[in-house]
Amino acid sequence: MNIQSIKQRFGIIGRSEELNRALSKAIRVANTDLSVLIQGESGVGKEVISKIIHNLSARKHDIFIALNTGALPEGTINSELFGHEKGAFTGATSDRKGYFETASGGTIFLDEIGEMPLDTQAYLLRVLESGEYIKVGSSKVQKTDVRIIAATNVELLDRVRNGKFREDLYYRLNTVPIKVPSLKERREDIYMLFRKFALDFAEKYRTESIQLDPEAKALITNYNWPGNVRELRNVVEQMSILSEERMITKERLVKLIPNIVQRYLPKKLNGAEGESLQEREILYKVLFDMKNDLNDLKSLIFELIKTNDLRVSDLNGLKQMQLSAPHAMYHPSANEPSNFDRSDISVHRDVPSEIQSDGPVLVNDGEYDQMEVVENNLSLEEMEKDYIVKALKKYNGRRKEAAGELGISERTLYRKIKYYGI
Repeated sequence: MNIQSIKQRFGIIGRSEELNRALSKAIRVANTDLSVLIQGESGVGKEVISKIIHNLSARKHDIFIALNTGALPEGTINSELFGHEKGAFTGATSDRKGYFETASGGTIFLDEIGEMPLDTQAYLLRVLESGEYIKVGSSKVQKTDVRIIAATNVELLDRVRNGKFREDLYYRLNTVPIKVPSLKERREDIYMLFRKFALDFAEKYRTESIQLDPEAKALITNYNWPGNVRELRNVVEQMSILSEERMITKERLVKLIPNIVQRYLPKKLNGAEGESLQEREILYKVLFDMKNDLNDLKSLIFELIKTNDLRVSDLNGLKQMQLSAPHAMYHPSANEPSNFDRSDISVHRDVPSEIQSDGPVLVNDGEYDQMEVVENNLSLEEMEKDYIVKALKKYNGRRKEAAGELGISERTLYRKIKYYGI
């Protein structure tokens, strides 16, 4: 079964490469019994991926149960998952089957797996390794044949380092990782999703479908959508109901959804790197490095003036050179080298009044050739590309090390390599 038919069957809208990669992985792993860990921000559609895996597997005729482990109370989660015996605790008036017994032969989707208590993690690890579990209040070992698909919107390795998630369970769950991209990583799909939702709500509320003018379209495309597909769907439904006009302009869009113009500038988030930082980090690194290069260049020029018989090229296109500390440079001081002859530097007295200033002007006495003025390429994309090429060259094409040097994720580096054709 190809990706396009899967999109039609499950109502998935989008053509981005990362979305297609996630769907392709789900299709390939469906016919196995391997554990799958679906990663992605809240609202990107992780449960849809789990349903695709189940419905394309040999277990498709058996039960599929989706559980939000973060919503199950810590005191009863073991009973919910594994069941309990009568009298196991106060209120246990009868035997109860758990989800692992009920779903035997089928699939269990455990969302927000990072919120699972540590003792429950130990029981889950045993199920993954041997298919065995024990009901609360029982001593009898029972078997289950359940495929487990887990999902998380947090970085589980960080929770492993903080002692909040078992390392052995992480690697057992992460047999096949699938990353579902956020909307800001698939901006080419945003307007397609908008049109789909607009048509759906027009049919639901029996009204004409809303549309966007070019400015409003650009606004929703460039918004970061922290709530992802879920947020976009809610926004379209809100506009479909509240807007009297069917053509949505930029002004009307801002009036209906004020936070649509909110800008998500880089911000350090408790030591964790936010996803919104990745697109800008390399740009800031370029700018900071440019600043350092300029400072080094200024220092080099000052040193050359002090220690060499330096004369500037001819008078054509005479430019005034304002030095940051002219008096410290040209007035005698105890630190001045004994061989420094200030007569080597000519101060031009005939500069037109409109460009005269208190700073010295260095001129040429005809000894040197005409300088060639080379304009630097100030394109930010070219600078970014140049830094990526240098980092890859430094690490002999090893993307992981190059990404670390650039301060971005390996996935972002891969995308930029493809974008620039490196």
